[in-house]
Amino acid sequence: MKYKYLIVLLLFGLNGTAQTGIQVKEYHVAQSGNDANNGNNTKPFKTIMAAAQKAMPGDIITIHEGIYREQITPPRGGSSNQERIVYRAASGEKVIIKGSEIVKGWKLIANDTWEVKVSNRIFGKFNPFRDQIKGDWFWPTPKERKYHTGAVYLNGHWLMEAAEKQEVLKVVDDKNPLWWTKVDSLTTTIWAQFKDIDPNQETIEVNVRQTLFYPDKPFVNYITVSGLIMEHAATNWAPPTAEQIGLIGTHWSKGWIIENNDIRYSKCVGITLGKYGDEYDNNMTESAEGYVGTIKRALNFGWNKSTIGEHVVRNNTIAHCEQAGIVGSMGCSFSRIENNVIHDIHIKRLFTGAEMAGIKFHGAVDTKISGNRIYRTDKAIWLDWMAQGAQVAGNLMYENDLDVFLEVTHGPMLLANNIMLSNKSLLMNAQGAAFVHNLFAGGMDVINYDSRLTPYQKPHVTDLEALEDNPGGDVQFLNNLFVQGADVSQYSKAFLPVLLNGNVYTKGSVLVTPDSKNEKLGEMNTEGKNKMKGYKIRNAVEKNALMDTSFVVGAKLSKVENQIFLELTLNDKWLNQKRNMVTSQNLNKTVISNLPFENPDGTHIRMDLDYLGMKRNRANPAPGPFEIKKNGKSLIKVW
Repeated sequence: MKYKYLIVLLLFGLNGTAQTGIQVKEYHVAQSGNDANNGNNTKPFKTIMAAAQKAMPGDIITIHEGIYREQITPPRGGSSNQERIVYRAASGEKVIIKGSEIVKGWKLIANDTWEVKVSNRIFGKFNPFRDQIKGDWFWPTPKERKYHTGAVYLNGHWLMEAAEKQEVLKVVDDKNPLWWTKVDSLTTTIWAQFKDIDPNQETIEVNVRQTLFYPDKPFVNYITVSGLIMEHAATNWAPPTAEQIGLIGTHWSKGWIIENNDIRYSKCVGITLGKYGDEYDNNMTESAEGYVGTIKRALNFGWNKSTIGEHVVRNNTIAHCEQAGIVGSMGCSFSRIENNVIHDIHIKRLFTGAEMAGIKFHGAVDTKISGNRIYRTDKAIWLDWMAQGAQVAGNLMYENDLDVFLEVTHGPMLLANNIMLSNKSLLMNAQGAAFVHNLFAGGMDVINYDSRLTPYQKPHVTDLEALEDNPGGDVQFLNNLFVQGADVSQYSKAFLPVLLNGNVYTKGSVLVTPDSKNEKLGEMNTEGKNKMKGYKIRNAVEKNALMDTSFVVGAKLSKVENQIFLELTLNDKWLNQKRNMVTSQNLNKTVISNLPFENPDGTHIRMDLDYLGMKRNRANPAPGPFEIKKNGKSLIKVW
């Protein structure tokens, strides 16, 4: 029987070729190649696009070591999960794709400011030094300031754009060297600051391409991109109401796998799992009503599980993007975002808006965000509108302005086994959330009411059920560990029920209290003000709380080579407090959407594993993300 099973695997397991009859081809790309070649391992293509033009469903494109300065616009995708088109780096070889070109001929002007004149022919039809950043919910700082999608790079790292020419002629700020540009019909002139170096002796690059890997049409499905270094993209602002173009993006499609890549230095966004473009993009859509219209058009254009989403984004490093690491509007639904490192997002604060985060999703229906390490960002994870069925589990978040923001979404949303160490753990303008076995070290801001009418769906689909306003509450905090500056007091009173059960509060944390008030409001209109009067404030219900407020947990991270350790003092006396295993059966249904907490496939949730994947004590699980194995100080490897 064992050998028969092996034969079946050999016949049917390799990309489904025996089953479908498709002959799989592997195309090779190398610096030594020629696009007139046939692309085999002895006669490789020179460009990735030459291979892309040839590849059919089931085919593999293997890219060999070198720097490729080109934009890949895949003309087609695979036909199924078994017959995808794979773009991959050759094993053990370093493949870099760049959206920039090297510029020479710099001349010293004054101080450490240099000038170069570049022919516009280098840019083709797209000149990022003429292309201005714009879009819904983009807010220049100050309002009249113009920002361009281009950038100048010194040995791979970008310089920042000056507001006006005289700024770049001043003495260089060592930490923030600047550039400025002027574009005419034939030439782009760039002034840039290079402190104590001759740029002609270094690698100076400028953006020439908007994106590096992005189909120019929707429904290019089942593509895998693996093992590549991709950098220097002149991406524009990616709001939920417009086409979202990233350094790499799926357009409006299904079934991509983006894995094991290093994605860095995109002016706005690294990875997009987003919306297609149409004539309504950035056109009278910057409002709740405008986005409802966007959703309805998306439904008419194929937003459903059989057509859109189900992407996998895993094991990537995403860094140095000034809007978001990963963004998606509806195209992110039914996807898995797992085991990525995301850092230095919106860190320069050049401009601002309402779409900045390590991960920023609208319409993350049944999407799972798990095992990611997110630090030095504006917001680590921001789920906005229709995060129904979303699960945020086992993520490590620290050194962010804010770890998690849930906005005008009605749930159910499960946040479990997360480590949240930033000074601000939560911003809540939503309901229908369950927080289970998390470690909270920061404060919480809670919006008590928002009048925007936002949708919820039927279970596990994108079909809209209804639009509702956003009263605060309908949250459950179960078996969490609150340490340091954790503060849940703004949930002391709310319009919808607030349940806390089995939590442990240590020194520095703040509990709910009957005397606490919260009158913070979100977006309001006259109708909303009247509707809010129909709700009654109620007190939070706290059960089985353990207030160990003399005990100092002292959560602290340390790094040893590429590993991250959490120093945490645990108290086995916490196990004397009775708490229950959290399951779908003992989580209350959401109030507005009236849905149970369950997995995307409809199966029951059972929180029987901790952050490390260790089995929990089912009879009496420990609070927080770790089962307690010993008393006192522990050093836990968390990454």
